[in-house]
Amino acid sequence: MSNVLQLLTRSDYLLRETVLGLKRGGWMNWAAVSTVTVLLFLFGMSVQASWQIDRILAQFGNQLEVSVYLDTGIQAADLQPTVAALPEVIAVTPVSKEEAWSNLLQEMGSSEIRGATEQLNGNPLVDELKVKVKGAAEVPTLAGKLKALPGVDAVQYVDEAVQRISQLNQGLSWLSLGMITVLSGTAIAVINTTIRLIVMARRREIEVMQLVGATTTWIYLPFILQGLMLGVVGALVAWGLITGVQEFLASLLQQQSEFIQFLTSASPLSWQQQVTLPLALLGLGCSVGLLGSLFAVRRFAVK
Repeated sequence: MSNVLQLLTRSDYLLRETVLGLKRGGWMNWAAVSTVTVLLFLFGMSVQASWQIDRILAQFGNQLEVSVYLDTGIQAADLQPTVAALPEVIAVTPVSKEEAWSNLLQEMGSSEIRGATEQLNGNPLVDELKVKVKGAAEVPTLAGKLKALPGVDAVQYVDEAVQRISQLNQGLSWLSLGMITVLSGTAIAVINTTIRLIVMARRREIEVMQLVGATTTWIYLPFILQGLMLGVVGALVAWGLITGVQEFLASLLQQQSEFIQFLTSASPLSWQQQVTLPLALLGLGCSVGLLGSLFAVRRFAVK
């Protein structure tokens, strides 16, 4: 019973001292929380942007078709089983030259297929295979295998868009890393300054506690908890802002073109990602707050 009472007394003391220190921080608390919020907001948005781009790449890869044009006289149906057996292939759709010629004339607005064919001395097209690939990363490998098959004249695929998106994702990752590093240092410095000012304002109380035999850990623990609280509050505010931005973008994208909706219609975040992001924000916020407060109290504790 006495141990429980002692624990409650110590917990009450730490809570009161932490709240008192935060009150004495004044506007510096807002500066620290604002800096941490900006840091975590940018961190969370960059992580979600990276996840979204990865999902777009995966969906793009699943939607991507490789066009295989065959040599003259080669039937698409004859080569279809060989192509379908390749491990990178999901499905193969044969397109005969007659079907391709009919579709081309319809797109050009001409329905006189026989007359157009006679003018060109026959159908100038060749049979084609439309190959759907498992993933965007496997397209170049598959294209090399298809080109090596007998009877294949040419292989075409839209690789540039996938490469551009991948390069954009990599560039955003490096930019985000640089910004987060700079802002992390700034947030630690602001929290460090805030805690130092609070410690200096309570210098007389600390001296009295030292005279009555209080340990260094017991004296400075409330200041460390204050830094943690600043990080936690910044994480909560940042998560609220990220959620608000997500809802705003979701409503905005509903009014955009079908292509934009296609790019953003990838599968939703997994439950692991939905749990990971707030935990990562909380962890980074606590780390920044802890480091800032530790640097602040260490300077006074070692004196």
